[in-house]
Amino acid sequence: MSSCPMRWFVRGLFVFAVPLLAFSQESLPSRTIPARDVPVPNTVSTELQKFIAKPPPPNTPMPMTAAGWKKLQREHDAEIEKVSLALAKELGVKLEPVEVAGVKCHRVTPKAVLPDCEKFLIVNVHGGAYVFNAGLASVGEAVLLADACKTRVLSVDYRLPPDHPFPAASDDVLAVWKAVCKDHDPKAVVMGGTSAGGGLIMTTMLRCKADKLPIPAALFLGTPGADMTKTGDSIFINAEIDHALGRYEGRMEECVKLYANGKDLKDPLLSPIYGEFAGWPPAILVSGTRDLLLSATVRTHRKLRAAGVVAELHVYEGMSHADYLGAFPAPESPDALTEIAAFFARHLKR
Repeated sequence: MSSCPMRWFVRGLFVFAVPLLAFSQESLPSRTIPARDVPVPNTVSTELQKFIAKPPPPNTPMPMTAAGWKKLQREHDAEIEKVSLALAKELGVKLEPVEVAGVKCHRVTPKAVLPDCEKFLIVNVHGGAYVFNAGLASVGEAVLLADACKTRVLSVDYRLPPDHPFPAASDDVLAVWKAVCKDHDPKAVVMGGTSAGGGLIMTTMLRCKADKLPIPAALFLGTPGADMTKTGDSIFINAEIDHALGRYEGRMEECVKLYANGKDLKDPLLSPIYGEFAGWPPAILVSGTRDLLLSATVRTHRKLRAAGVVAELHVYEGMSHADYLGAFPAPESPDALTEIAAFFARHLKR
């Protein structure tokens, strides 16, 4: 496929001798960096180079009304649906709408399920800044995971704001997980998702631990929405470098606020990085050097490790937010998907 299937899916040297942790990020010293050109790296495939060269999305004003948001969602999701269906057709992946625990979902079946994967299931939670990718627009990542892992996927089409703000999405994912556990051995199920999907998987783990529910065998957290606040090095350093997200201010910030619906953004059920990770299942995390959420991914990885959780971090050269999906089939994309598949295979109960 020559186009970028998930393109819309997303659109120092000195240590100060003061107790920096006592300061907020805004009150810390800052450095002014001279304007400079940032070349496309020659250390990635030619296919990924073309993708990296794309400009960041325009920072246009966001809707001020619910009707305006719904119009933007319809326009955005119509494009993503076309891409998702084309991707499924190209890879021979079957899509079937279903309802699980009252939540809309899709069963995603690869062209061939490996014989030793018949009993396994991947629960996928899609991204889209907690606002976009409803209906068939939600299945793009699930299609790629099903094909790479040769395993059936249940893709959760959770409710979205403005009609259904926090905690609707989190409630939906948890409801689906509880239903899955009734029909499957949790040790034969994994969960995976990117961006908002990764964040929702993390909040699901927090809720599972709080309610003493079973947990999956392993997690894939793709550049997760672990922190909704403007916190971390890369959210400053990679502003406008990330061609998918652009910068925190504008589209990303307004989507976060729409979903949060006035709640404190540091609530662990919105920003799970502030929750407790002990007892979580093994996790593989993926990001890129130009990802606005690279720091959120790194911080999540280090906190998992500190909690004694088995965790792998894969950072790809030159990639912006979720480029391992959007740049498919550039060689780096199948490479990342193969790593995820291998990680799941190592941790699923045989």
